Amino acid sequence: MKILDKEIETDYKNRINRVFEFIDKNLESDLSLNTVSAIAFFSPFHFHRVFKFVTEETLNEYVTRRRIEKSASDLLHKNITTTEIAHKYGFSDNSSYSRTFKKYFGISPTRFIKENPNRHSKIRQLKSKNGQEYPDYEKYICIINNLKKWTKMNAKIEIKETPKLTLAGVTHVGISGIENAFEKLTKWAIPKGLLKKSEAKMGRIFYDSFKVTAPGKVRMSIFLTTNEPFETKGEINKLTIDKGKCIVGRFEITPNEFEKSWTSLFIWMNENGYKKSSENPFEIYHNDYREHPENKFIVDLNIPIE
Repeated sequence: MKILDKEIETDYKNRINRVFEFIDKNLESDLSLNTVSAIAFFSPFHFHRVFKFVTEETLNEYVTRRRIEKSASDLLHKNITTTEIAHKYGFSDNSSYSRTFKKYFGISPTRFIKENPNRHSKIRQLKSKNGQEYPDYEKYICIINNLKKWTKMNAKIEIKETPKLTLAGVTHVGISGIENAFEKLTKWAIPKGLLKKSEAKMGRIFYDSFKVTAPGKVRMSIFLTTNEPFETKGEINKLTIDKGKCIVGRFEITPNEFEKSWTSLFIWMNENGYKKSSENPFEIYHNDYREHPENKFIVDLNIPIE
């Protein structure tokens, strides 16, 4: 499908963003082509083509992936049965859910629960070249211990009541080209003087987990906190992060240390008996890393908890 005009392409992306939000809130419900296309104000035929162009997945493929990946996250972080999960994510029964889970990850939900010590591994990458489905246990424990040491040396961790935040955001899918999303947001904000406001902080919300979603499909929003009223324009949309309790880890890290830092913070969460809530993790940056003498980010990693 060929997009003829940049304005049309932007409009299509905004409509698909509404669809993303609708799907996230209704994973247990009817998400048929007719139902979802109406949210985007497209005919089912046209919506199918546009959605495939934007996401490189059919609607059914996307919905199934979201349901299975969200269920895997629940298995990681919640004390919940597979029957409850099947119902929660719209599967007809536990058998249907288990078949779909195994087809997607190559392992049954029950087996995954039994292998729970490996919950910090990337599930999508568990099968090694020699056919082993899980890393060596002693090596795994060594990695976990090293990450605990990393946390003690590099993070200040607190439990905080975070305020409600109003955000201007740009949606981005995948890790490739993420700098373009930051550039779009800053180009929009600079003429309005928003970056000079005292409350202005850049950040990122994650709607998917890198533990279960391939990097090229992880959906996120690049955002700017603002107290100023603004109109949505082009790819700029209004977002909110609700008030709530979070584990907040303050790190001073290089760009290639983000994954290690997030993993270590989730380990800290589990070690200290906290449970992740259904809200999305997010980052807030306190500096421009390009101005740091060691090119490091000063960043708060936030895990919403129950």
